[in-house]
Amino acid sequence: MAEIKVPELGESITEGTLHKWHVKQGEAVKQGDVLAELETDKVNLEISAEEDGVLEQILRPDGENVQVGEVIGVIRAGGSASAPVEAAAAVAPQPTEASAPSAAVPAAVPTPVVPAADNSDTYATPHARKLAREQGIDLREVQTRDPLGRIKQEDVQAQARLNSVPASAVAAPRPAAVPQAASSASEAAAQAGKPVEVRKMSRRRQTIAKRLVEAQQSAAMLTTFNEVDMTAIMDVRKRRKDKFKEKHDVNLGFMSFFTKAVIGALKAYPLLNAEIAGDELLVKKYYDIGIAVSAKEGLVVPVVRDADRLGFADIEKQIIDLAGKARANTLAISDLQGGTFTITNGGVFGSLLSTPILNAPQVGILGMHKIQLRPVAIDQERMENRPMMYIALSYDHRIVDGAEAVSFLVKVKELLEDPESLLLEG
Repeated sequence: MAEIKVPELGESITEGTLHKWHVKQGEAVKQGDVLAELETDKVNLEISAEEDGVLEQILRPDGENVQVGEVIGVIRAGGSASAPVEAAAAVAPQPTEASAPSAAVPAAVPTPVVPAADNSDTYATPHARKLAREQGIDLREVQTRDPLGRIKQEDVQAQARLNSVPASAVAAPRPAAVPQAASSASEAAAQAGKPVEVRKMSRRRQTIAKRLVEAQQSAAMLTTFNEVDMTAIMDVRKRRKDKFKEKHDVNLGFMSFFTKAVIGALKAYPLLNAEIAGDELLVKKYYDIGIAVSAKEGLVVPVVRDADRLGFADIEKQIIDLAGKARANTLAISDLQGGTFTITNGGVFGSLLSTPILNAPQVGILGMHKIQLRPVAIDQERMENRPMMYIALSYDHRIVDGAEAVSFLVKVKELLEDPESLLLEG
């Protein structure tokens, strides 16, 4: 017998969600076959078979939260495949049960333990589910202060203490958990005869929601704006794009210009390339630029490493490669870690102006927007229609003063409007 365990998921990631089993219980597998897909806060990972055999037992079904090192299934070496069995019927523990890792897992399917209540729609950690089962507590009655509504072990312990107190001694209930509030809203709409579709948030979407709220709560975030005349860049691209494509086998896009301009401005105003660590500032002397990419499961920010050492073609190639991985859901955790500054382009979706939210612990993010023809005063007598773009810099006012932020954005504008200077500054 070989145990199928949740692999190490990377720095600071201790659990994930079992997104989907690709093999049914009783089916034969070969070494290297993808058994299941695991969804983490950042990327999806594949769990592969380490030897030939038969998937003897599935211990954790789709949608369950699992810990690093936890046993989720068993492979029997050799043997022949049996008739495929639906995972939902073959799994011993129901979706509400948490199976603790064990040194040896019996081949036979154990008798399932009937839970005190159906908690399948409740988001809780495995330890919390186990404790609730032991205490006979309905997880739907447990209150939590977690911003995502996830029930933890201490929440179940608090509910157990509350259950032991006479009803007359309870002064007032705690605020309802987020999932309960959402459930009540959907129930009310259903009772009113309104159509409602209830969707469970993916782990990545939950993480995005949590971190965006944390960024706004933990930083003194402000945004300053400017506009860029894109005439010079568009002229360079028009004159050089064919030779550039022929030589480098990649298109000359706008993002390489903006990446170089940001690097030049970061060198002039280094506090935008720093982060806060307690009562100290970490001013980084390297330039790993995060590029926000919209993927199916939500926004991700893969990082172009040492972008100051790369030419325009190398930057364009890396961005295309990382964006392709993001949309194919094949990014590695190492592709997302770190990053000293972020660029996000809402203009590709038609955004004319926005206030981007910081990608903590970074203290600066540049927002690009739609290029639009607007009348511009050339001098006191002449007006011309020029391709203009609004740009936005959100920054952490705790370490970046307004004058420095405004000067940074002006530097970006100046470099973009004089593309030749990017060869020297960027």
